[in-house]
Amino acid sequence: MSKSLLEQLRAMTIVVADTGDMESMEKFHPQDSTTNPSLITAASQLPAYQSIVDDVLQEARKELGDSADDKGVANLAFKRLAVAFGKKILKIIPGRVSTEVDARLSYDTQKTIEQAHEIIDQYDKAGIGRERVLIKIASTWEGIRAAEQLEKEGIHCNLTLLFGIHQAIACAEAGVTLISPFVGRILDWYKKDTGKDYKGADDPGVQSVTKIYNYYKKFGYKTVVMGASFRNIGEITELAGCDLLTISPQLLGELDSTQADLPRKLDPNAAKSMDIEKITIDHDTFVKMHDADPMAKDKLAEGIKGFSEALEKLENLLAKRLSELEAVAAK
Repeated sequence: MSKSLLEQLRAMTIVVADTGDMESMEKFHPQDSTTNPSLITAASQLPAYQSIVDDVLQEARKELGDSADDKGVANLAFKRLAVAFGKKILKIIPGRVSTEVDARLSYDTQKTIEQAHEIIDQYDKAGIGRERVLIKIASTWEGIRAAEQLEKEGIHCNLTLLFGIHQAIACAEAGVTLISPFVGRILDWYKKDTGKDYKGADDPGVQSVTKIYNYYKKFGYKTVVMGASFRNIGEITELAGCDLLTISPQLLGELDSTQADLPRKLDPNAAKSMDIEKITIDHDTFVKMHDADPMAKDKLAEGIKGFSEALEKLENLLAKRLSELEAVAAK
């Protein structure tokens, strides 16, 4: 009997679960896990995770005292919730979890660093080592500068919402541990812009990640590439051999149930012999290249806006849940 696509993929790429749902992780046994505000918001509404939410809310109320309003307690709880999920996830997976800094701080280097310290402190207090945590930060110029400082402190970072080669090179030059280029969102933009459909190696998201991967391997950067945000398994199979791929439970299921030959598409040795121009990225070059890439400009701004809205929704849900808990307690 031939092997599934998932089994073959695991032989050349680290498979990461793109979900906040722990049942899916137990089913597919990923090495690592990554979450984002939208996934945490969705998971927080599932009955299976209500006890995690309630515990975090009650701890936040206790910490701030009865004089704090529900919104203030919900804000603190939201900062703790991603770590609470992270701690649970780390009991299931053998590798690392990515925990995201508030997307509303994406253009503030100092506040991003401060919140990253808060997140790491929570993991430290739980006895979880830094080698098991990635701080997830948007790939703005300010976010990359924050990650550069954090990496110097031994705090590892995952730079997300990455769409352009300029973002990728800036991350590598900053010594970032890992980047998450968004394959499916790039495809979405080009489909909308051109009205065309793209398949296989013609997919612009696949092409973007392939270009970044080859650039990194050609010039010997330590930063690893984790393709993210997939729309179909064809995008995943075209990136077989990438350092890591973070995949939704639905697509993990498709890969697991499909049996076909999976050739390696990305290879570090092949990249070393490619003719690729080296680019140095300073602030002005970053801005110039970003402005010249309408897809990257649109999708970065849209991604930050979407994650920020998910956080606001989560804060409102937490405030509502807190008032329900306190109404029950008052009876």
